Amino acid sequence: MTSDPGLVFGEVARAYERARPDYPPAAARWLVGSGGIVLELGAGTGKLTRHLVGDGHEVLATDPDERMLAVLRELAPKARTQVGSAEEINLPDRSIDVIAVAQALHWFDLDRALPEMARVLRSDGVVAAVWNQRDASIPWVAKLERLLGRQDSDFDPQGFIEADERLHLVGAQEFRHWQVLDRDQLAQFVNSRSEIVVLPPAARAERVNAVLALYDEYDRGGGLRMPWISRCFRVRLRLADAVEPATDVPDDDGTLLIDFK
Repeated sequence: MTSDPGLVFGEVARAYERARPDYPPAAARWLVGSGGIVLELGAGTGKLTRHLVGDGHEVLATDPDERMLAVLRELAPKARTQVGSAEEINLPDRSIDVIAVAQALHWFDLDRALPEMARVLRSDGVVAAVWNQRDASIPWVAKLERLLGRQDSDFDPQGFIEADERLHLVGAQEFRHWQVLDRDQLAQFVNSRSEIVVLPPAARAERVNAVLALYDEYDRGGGLRMPWISRCFRVRLRLADAVEPATDVPDDDGTLLIDFK
C-alpha cells in the first residue's frame, strides 16, 4: 500500500474505471470551449480525456501514477501521455490553451502547482475544473452516504475556489446525470474510494458488505441509479509574483514534443 495519496488510486485502477461515474459530454464541451491544446492534470483513467479527444482537441494527459495512465492509453489512445504531477509540469512556457482538472484540483499542492500552471498557460488561458458529486436527495443514496461518509457531498468546490485569492472564478455550470450500477459495480465503486483503499482488508470487506446489503434492499432487478451533479468551473489564475515566461509556445509544427507519447 502506497503512502503517497497521489498514488492511492493506481492500486484500484480497473475498479476506478469500471465503477466511477463518467462526465456528460455537454460538461466537457462547456469546460474546454473551443480549446486548442489542452493539458489535463491528474487525468486518471481518462474519463474526461476521452470526451476531450472526441471533441477534436489535442490533449496532453498527465497523472502521477503509471497504472492509471495505462488504462487511459487503452481507452483514449489519441491522447498523448506522460507520468507527471501538477507541481512539476514538463512543458514550455505559454504552451497551453486550457488546463483541465477532473476530480483532482483539491489533491494538488497549490503553492507549488499554481505557479507551474500559470507558467505553461497562455495569457488568455483558463483552468477548467470539474467535480462529480452525489445527489443525496434519493433515499438509497442518503443511506449510502451514511455508510461511506459525506466528505464528498460536503465538499464545496466553489467555496474551495473562491477561498483562494489566486483563483478568479469566471464561470460555473452544473450538469445532472445518472449512472446505473449493478451489484459488482457498486462493490468496485466502494473499493475505488481513497478512504476505503487505505483500510485493513477486514475493515474494507466489512464496508463493502454493508453497501452490498443496501444494494440488495433496493435493487428491483435492473441495478441502482446513482444521481450525479457535475459541477464545472472556469478559472483564471492571478499570481502577483508569477515569473514572466521566457519563451512563447510550441514547436514550429504546432505540436509539443517534450516526452509526451
